[in-house]
Amino acid sequence: MKKATPIIAWNSLPGPEDITRVELPNGITILTRSNFESPSVVINGYLPSGSLFDPPEKLGLSYFTALALMRGAGKRNFQEIFNSLETVGASLGFSASVHNTTFGGRSLAEDLPLMLGVLADCLRTPTFPPDQIERLRAQLLTGLALRAQDTADMASIIFDAAVFAGHPYGNPEDGYVETVQPITRTDLVDFHKQRYGPRGAVIVVVGAVTADHVIEQICKVLGDWQNPEQTDPPALPAIAPLMQTIRKHVPLAGKSQNDLVIGTLGPKRCAPDYLAASLGNSVLGQFGMMGRIGEVVREQAGLAYYASTSLNAWIESGSWEVSAGVNPANTQRAIDLIRSEIERFVREPVSAEELENSQANYIGRLPLSLESNAGVAGAILNLERFQLGLDYYLRYPERVQRVTVEAVLEAAQHYLDPDKLAIISAGV
Repeated sequence: MKKATPIIAWNSLPGPEDITRVELPNGITILTRSNFESPSVVINGYLPSGSLFDPPEKLGLSYFTALALMRGAGKRNFQEIFNSLETVGASLGFSASVHNTTFGGRSLAEDLPLMLGVLADCLRTPTFPPDQIERLRAQLLTGLALRAQDTADMASIIFDAAVFAGHPYGNPEDGYVETVQPITRTDLVDFHKQRYGPRGAVIVVVGAVTADHVIEQICKVLGDWQNPEQTDPPALPAIAPLMQTIRKHVPLAGKSQNDLVIGTLGPKRCAPDYLAASLGNSVLGQFGMMGRIGEVVREQAGLAYYASTSLNAWIESGSWEVSAGVNPANTQRAIDLIRSEIERFVREPVSAEELENSQANYIGRLPLSLESNAGVAGAILNLERFQLGLDYYLRYPERVQRVTVEAVLEAAQHYLDPDKLAIISAGV
């Protein structure tokens, strides 16, 4: 019997009727949604200044720059920036991905002007104090040294490098010790000068504020921002599919566990078959006790401490991965069993019950993910980032239910080839 769709007030979810979208003359896009059931407000956003701009010999420059923005900006030093936020219980932070420098923060609605003022100072006039830059560098290098001894992190890094060879998606945004060490303060200043600007920037504000107030406050601090030196993102190379299986092992002394990452390219977020692949991924390694992979590899065979799958979809492409932590003695047996499950997944359709369970899960969990201002802000930001349309969540249940077992099999066969996988392990 087909499972009933959960009864949900879909018109209460974000949509074109209650999301205001405005493009400022300088290129900033503002999206905002009011929620007066909470006294707080959340800001999310990005600028197109990610690691795809990094020179290979200074990989991590974008990430370094983003983290340095709050070390001093405008007339405030490092301590004054954090004191101004902490005094009112607000928070703000920056990071970087391949495409973007990202930011996020929260405060009481009455403190939105303060938070936007700090955000504007950090984006427009960071001072990059030399002493703070060196402290930050020490922290980054320590983190990279720890990462180099983490089996899961190293397996993931080598997997990305194998699947996205020659493409920015194959590089870690935070770089390597040998690429972060030579980055100078001048590099940070120049990167900011050339890559930061209003063109292509997106700011999302959700909470106990009106759209007019949000637009007014953003225009006050960022409406006159101009940077004629801001450069456009470079053209990216094509991503070539794997032509054969790649097997690599990263030896790390003194470890008691091997971590595995097995997979290949997946759909980009706006691909027509993304949802079919995502529902298929739920069956393969997410639903319940981590789907088929978790059931067979961990529960039945007892070969893994954990085993699951993930579908990571970005602007240019994506990855479809199986991750597992195993006793080193069980590494090859776990690899063989995972490949066997992938072979079955691309050979036989998932059952109607498996698909219906995943569909009900997807439909039922969406409203839960949008209960908070932070959840709504993140969701709206994704609508803009991936150009999904403001009515995406209102159409969501219909789109999910429309996916068939045949569509899942077709997506699986399109992306997954058991004979053309990257199989990466890290440990002893």
